[in-house]
This record gives sequence, structure tokens and C-alpha cells, in this order.
Amino acid sequence: MSAIMIAGLLAGYGIAMPVGAVGAYLVALTARTTLKVGACAALGVATADGLYALVAALGGASLTDVVEPVMAPLRWASVLVLVAMAARGAVTAVREYRAGDTATVRTGTLLGPARAYAALLGLTLLNPATVIYFAALVLGSPATDSLSRTEQAVFALAAFLASASWQLLLAGGGALLGRILTGRGGRLATALASSALITGLAAHLLLSA
Repeated sequence: MSAIMIAGLLAGYGIAMPVGAVGAYLVALTARTTLKVGACAALGVATADGLYALVAALGGASLTDVVEPVMAPLRWASVLVLVAMAARGAVTAVREYRAGDTATVRTGTLLGPARAYAALLGLTLLNPATVIYFAALVLGSPATDSLSRTEQAVFALAAFLASASWQLLLAGGGALLGRILTGRGGRLATALASSALITGLAAHLLLSA
């Protein structure tokens, strides 16, 4: 059982640690709101990773045939959502900067904890490559060969915990960044830089298809 847990932890960190558009958005969101909002968003990402790990452990090789036909439309959907989030973040930041009310930056039109969780969960679920990643690990590792139901659950839980710990670390970095950039100009620059980065990563996702 310990080998299964280690395999799940390694799989979770492997999918979580490369910081892409979702990670960039998570850091910027926490910097401009609160650690509570960022932590909920982080757990949304981790929940999606854990669900995909469980689906991969349950489905194995049969998943590839199911997922591959929908890869292209889901990739397009992911790109559109990322661009929309980047645009919304930039527009909101500019509006708040012009308003000159620092309280609005914290409590205004940004996502609350529940909506942040749902938004990041949904966005992460739009990436079907994640389930293929986990399926490849399940099929390719002797430690995860012929898993029992309990072992499948342990693998998915370990992947969730690994992803959650990394995403919460990113959220903590965003909270620290928010405390450093306390001025309106600092938050505006952070939001615009984040939106530009997310848009660039979305374009890269589309071009690499």
C-alpha cells in the first residue's frame, strides 16, 4: 500500500508542479483577493486532479479511446475560458485602479471562495490530457499494476494531496505577493502581467495541438 501511495504522490506532483496558465491565474487571484479565496481555488484544481487520477485508476487503457476524440474541442474550450478569464481580470483591474478604492480591490467584483473553487475545478477538468497522463502512469508502473478498489482510492487520494499541497503553496505565494504589492499600481501591474501571461499560455496550448 505504501508503494501505491508513493506512486500517487509522485503522479500528483508531476502533474501539478509545471506552472501553466492555471497556476499563473491562481497566484494572481490570491494576490488580488485573499488567501481564503486562493486556497479554495487551489483545492478546486487539486480536486480535478484527484478525480482524473481516480478515473485513470479505474479505467486504465480504455480511457485513451474515450478521451482522444474530444481532445480538440476540450482544448478549444479551455483556451476560450483562459482568454475570457485573462480579459476579465485585466478589465476588472483597470476599473478598480481608475475607481481609486482600495477596498474594492479586496471585496468587489472578484470571485468569492465558492465561486473560485468551482471556476478552477471546471477549468482544470477541461484538460483531458490530465487523465491520459494519469492513465499512462497507472499502466506503466509496476506499483500500480492490477489495483484493487482500495488501492485505486489510495492512489487518487495521494494524487489529490500532492496536487493540493503544491497548489496551496502557489496560493501562499500569491498572498505574499499581494502583501508586498499593496498599492493600486502594484496590483494593476500584477493583474495585467498575469492576464498577458495567461493569454500567451493559452495561445501556446492552442498552437501545440
